[in-house]
Amino acid sequence: MRFLRLLLLTCAAGVLSPVVRAEVKLHPMFSDHMVLQQKTETTVWGTATPNADVSVGLMQTGGDKAVDVLLKAGADGKWVAKLPPQKAGTGYTLTAQSGGTTVTLKDVAVGEVWLCSGQSNMEWMVKQLNKDGQAKKVADAATNKNIRLFTVPNRPSAKPEADFPVSKTEGLWLECNPENVMNFSAVGYFFGRDIQNDLKVPVGLIASDWGGTSCQSWTSREALTANSDLKYYVEQFDTAMKGYDPAKADESYKAAMEKWKAAADKAKADGKQAPTAPRKQSNPGSGPTTTTLFNGMIAPITHYAIKGAIWYQGESNAGRAAEYYTLFPAMITDWRKQWGYDFPFFAVQLAPYKGATNGPAGGLDYAELRDAQVHATKTLKHVGIAIITDAGDENDIHPQKKEPAGDRLALAARAVAYGEKVEYQGPTYKSMTADGGKVKVAFDHAAGLSAKGDSLNGFAVCGEDKKFYPAKATIEGENVIVTSESVAKPVAVRYGWVNFAKPELNLFNKAGLPAVPFRSDNFPLTTATTKK
Repeated sequence: MRFLRLLLLTCAAGVLSPVVRAEVKLHPMFSDHMVLQQKTETTVWGTATPNADVSVGLMQTGGDKAVDVLLKAGADGKWVAKLPPQKAGTGYTLTAQSGGTTVTLKDVAVGEVWLCSGQSNMEWMVKQLNKDGQAKKVADAATNKNIRLFTVPNRPSAKPEADFPVSKTEGLWLECNPENVMNFSAVGYFFGRDIQNDLKVPVGLIASDWGGTSCQSWTSREALTANSDLKYYVEQFDTAMKGYDPAKADESYKAAMEKWKAAADKAKADGKQAPTAPRKQSNPGSGPTTTTLFNGMIAPITHYAIKGAIWYQGESNAGRAAEYYTLFPAMITDWRKQWGYDFPFFAVQLAPYKGATNGPAGGLDYAELRDAQVHATKTLKHVGIAIITDAGDENDIHPQKKEPAGDRLALAARAVAYGEKVEYQGPTYKSMTADGGKVKVAFDHAAGLSAKGDSLNGFAVCGEDKKFYPAKATIEGENVIVTSESVAKPVAVRYGWVNFAKPELNLFNKAGLPAVPFRSDNFPLTTATTKK
């Protein structure tokens, strides 16, 4: 009788207790409308019940058998599946199954995936193109099911994150249409539009960008620490973190607020303006500072296969342009290490802008930062640059002309990443020879040199005193002859070596691409004296 009572209680407990089922989840990078990188192994990852069996499949509608990978989740519930390379196309379905649950992603495409990153000029959305109704014109022509858009949420973190939050517009893949493109990077869209039109395969664009941010915020802690010239960033960050105590910050803020309220009430009673309210000390790791954007916006996606990256950043580092010669290549190398391969990387050179107008770098901080960007193309393989000397605004750090940047990034990608025989670069300094009062400047990418205007602008020469004077420049074949009445024996020549050139720089080649600003000298940079 006692046994029967125990059996009945056990059965009742079984009826009342919920059935434990294996649950499978995919990382937020995987959603409907996603694009997987073609011709490379695809990594798919997520979580499930610890030690549960997991099946991951990929199948194209009307295609052959599904790719089906069987594996087991770890003791922590994490799992990683490796799918064999797939051909470009649409109509794929991705499934992840474990126990009684299945996640099915539809309208999956295979093609080319590009990361679009940087600060505000990359973040600048199509809807912000407010000149002459450009935003609406671009959006109205943007419907393309072969372009998919993904925006990584702005999320700083003091430590590398595994994922990120998802909303209706961020953290998931969206089809490219007039509504969705309005909230996407304009430069990223123009680049993707041109790549898709050229290659005729699906293109996935991942926007991971944040206005007003620095290059060091996008670089990993390990990379900064490993460089003797950059590790001070981490040291300063660690010092700030050690000095932050959440409890003390709350207590201090509470006391300050009480004191402020009393002062505000008295000021009101006396008919005076209230003092400024105190601010609570914030967690240094919760803002876009050293390495925090790498942690929150790059680290979560480094397992997702990409073809390459495009980059538009540097304004926030212009005051330390001399350091950017080291920092920028370090970041590129870091990202490549994180992904595990040397993917192509293309940057937009900073647009003409007044920049700093006083101080030791007055008028030259942007010029020096631009040269640091070009330096990366000379020291690293498969790195290119889009020159936009004809698309700036002296008084607006966010020029409205974003299409030239996207178009020229796409040209660089077509040539360097895809091996097409297209001209992708404007005239690029090769060498100079001085003969008396004349300097002959030779260029690469020089076929069809031309001046857009009556005469060439932007050249300057100096003698042994290192003082530069505006110079007259004329085109002779694939060379430019430079002279100045103020310099009898030139020793160096520069082109476009100012923040904002007046009149506009106008040396182009027959492909209609502007010349790369340059200097033939190696004189000390004005930003080299900037304190850390």
